[in-house]
Amino acid sequence: MARITAPRATCRTKSTPDMINKLKIVEEESDETAYWLEILVESGLVQREQAADIYMETNEILAMTVTSIKTLRNRKS
Repeated sequence: MARITAPRATCRTKSTPDMINKLKIVEEESDETAYWLEILVESGLVQREQAADIYMETNEILAMTVTSIKTLRNRKS
């Protein structure tokens, strides 16, 4: 599996709230990617087996992003 790193923009943040905002964008885009993968499979344009690895990786990225956001919010308070 490929090594997953933080998006470049999150490495250039100016503050914790700025990093949270950037990670929220990653969260939204990951969720959107999962949605479109589901649409492709449900429409029959892509077979479930073809999308399975990408879907799993997208959900892993989404889970890591949500965990990072929660950690940053807890650190802030």
